[in-house]
Amino acid sequence: MLETRSATLKDASLIVAHRHAMFAAMGSGTSESLDEMSRSFEPWLLPRLADGRYRGWITVDGARPVASAGLLILDWPPHALHPSTSERGYILNMFVELDYRRRGIARALVQRCIDEAHRLNIRVTSLHASAEGRPVYESLGFGPSNEMQFIDKSF
Repeated sequence: MLETRSATLKDASLIVAHRHAMFAAMGSGTSESLDEMSRSFEPWLLPRLADGRYRGWITVDGARPVASAGLLILDWPPHALHPSTSERGYILNMFVELDYRRRGIARALVQRCIDEAHRLNIRVTSLHASAEGRPVYESLGFGPSNEMQFIDKSF
């Protein structure tokens, strides 16, 4: 039976593993860069899990973790979309094991993130969507934004 629970500090290594698997499944990065990312991610994650800036959920089938997602609370200046608040939400680390996909698990996890943002009075929540995930996000009301990105290739 599938159940979803809040992530704790004890789940950090699982969240790291799911993040690694998520990027690998999307074909992002090399094996070496994903390993380096994973080594750097856990020390970044732990204090944010501890203080609540990162809120995560784990879906388990019995004792087996099969999916996870996170909501990062971002410090953001008041904006026309949220003129009296200084936070935004960012959904990340959305991952569902291959043999558990197409069962509504991702949708349920994203909804948990949206519900938590709402509970925290966060009006704007964003994410980066894979091609596979885009229909799920669009069905929940996400739309494209005007965001652009610069990547310094001198590193």
